Amino acid sequence: MRTLTSPAEPAAPPVPPEEPGRPPRLARIRPVAGRIATVLAWLLVIGALLLPNELAKVTPWTFLRIPIEAVVGIAVLLALPPRPRRVLALLGGAGLGLVTILKFFDIGFYSVLDRPFDPVFDLSLFDPALVFLTQSIGRAGAIGAVVGAVLLVIAVIVLMTLSVLRATRHVVTHQRTATRAAAALVLAWFVCAALGAHVVSGAPLAASDTAGIVRGHAAQTRSSLRDQQAFEGVAAVDAFRNTPGDQLLTALRGKDVIFTFIESYGRDAIEDPLYAPEVGAVLDDGTRRLAAAGFDSRSGFLTSSTAGGGSWMAQATFNSGLWINNQKRYRSLVSSDRLTLTSAFERANWRTVGMMPGVTKAWPEGRFYGYDQVYDAKNVGYQGPAFALGTMPDQYTLSAFQRLEYGRAGRGPLMAEMPLTSSHAPWAPLPHMIDWGDVGDGSVFGPMAKAGDSPEEVWRDADKTRAGYRTSIVYSLNALIAYIEKYGDDNLVLVFLGDHQPAPLLTGKGATHDVPITILTRDRAVLDRISGWHWDPGLKPGKQAPVWRMDTFRDRFLTAYSPPR
Repeated sequence: MRTLTSPAEPAAPPVPPEEPGRPPRLARIRPVAGRIATVLAWLLVIGALLLPNELAKVTPWTFLRIPIEAVVGIAVLLALPPRPRRVLALLGGAGLGLVTILKFFDIGFYSVLDRPFDPVFDLSLFDPALVFLTQSIGRAGAIGAVVGAVLLVIAVIVLMTLSVLRATRHVVTHQRTATRAAAALVLAWFVCAALGAHVVSGAPLAASDTAGIVRGHAAQTRSSLRDQQAFEGVAAVDAFRNTPGDQLLTALRGKDVIFTFIESYGRDAIEDPLYAPEVGAVLDDGTRRLAAAGFDSRSGFLTSSTAGGGSWMAQATFNSGLWINNQKRYRSLVSSDRLTLTSAFERANWRTVGMMPGVTKAWPEGRFYGYDQVYDAKNVGYQGPAFALGTMPDQYTLSAFQRLEYGRAGRGPLMAEMPLTSSHAPWAPLPHMIDWGDVGDGSVFGPMAKAGDSPEEVWRDADKTRAGYRTSIVYSLNALIAYIEKYGDDNLVLVFLGDHQPAPLLTGKGATHDVPITILTRDRAVLDRISGWHWDPGLKPGKQAPVWRMDTFRDRFLTAYSPPR
């Protein structure tokens, strides 16, 4: 009798041998993890190639384009033998990492200073940036930010190099597919370029952003290296270099002349709808109040050599009659014997004073400018709290100036330069006006600093940042107007202006570098000397008011108030 048997079951597939010493689950996960790592490597490389160097251009659509650098890179790698291919991948990965870091620097500089990073000149700006961080978020926070930035730089270079190496292995492993894909992408790139196809406005499908940025910075570096020679040629020409003191500023004899810079007071403060209603109201009210006190004024615009920061360069431009738009030019200027507005007044026998509340350490530039006396943050008797980079409220600065210089009995004619810093970023915390008799040593401002928002709170919210900026400009203007209304006399000639526009975060992309400038006095003859300038009456220049480059002011001013030559 035969035994019935069930049909034979299909044989189980062979189980691949386990890797010695590797758990079964890990052996199954490893191929999946490898594919994910490859995808991430490609995303990182393509993302870095398509990343713009301006924050305003970063949109999701930006990364849906064809980067010609990747297509060419694939073609070159496929054509090379193994050893040169690996060397090129290593160098290309590290290079792409450096270019990505350069893009991040550009993004930061465009956001704050409205220009790209300059590798030749801008390395010297890291020290002022550290000071800004320290005074904004404290020493520990600044150190943490620096350490984090260094680690980020290292991480970007390492990750980019590893990603390019992994992408290269993937291309070689799938050589036939990669060759076909490269050929198709080359054709698509040229077709899109010829047709001018765009994903969105300003973002062409045929992308060559990274190559363009590298070329741009290479040209910028060549130009920057030649800049010093060009600057020296311009600086050698000075129409007033040898003018005797008795032939300078004769129309201002006996006058007290004060040049006051209001930090970040730009054209947008009086024209942008976000700020103009409040700031314009202060200027209009100030015009009426000062007119009632016997003062008349004229206003126009100057185009600053910088934006978003670099106040010292704008002030140097204004003072020297030279275009100071980088740190190398600034250093060359302050080590020269160039005649400045300050030294012209000194040569003509005015007492010259620098009231510099923002100076917190040694400042040898004071000797270059020709000040008889420099007052800084440490020698004006301020006992109140710090207000970030403002160091002290503008009302205290003006009160100290009155006590130490302008209000002194029996003094001779005075020329002073006085930056007001309460409107300096980060615009938090902010002071408010009090009775002049209550200013004292500044300790009265303590509760204001504690009650105000912190810089971190303000800068987390763009609307708060703009509101803080607007409030700070209103405060600085009110302080100056109130000071002139209370203490100004018949001999006063006040010139006040902005040093630069605030950061593009506040002005928007494409804003001018113009700043308002005003001359105010009770002496109509002083204003008659500049009637040919065609400036607008009042403290607020109109939209059609004349605009000059800031470096032209020195010669125009000296010409207007000195005898014809």
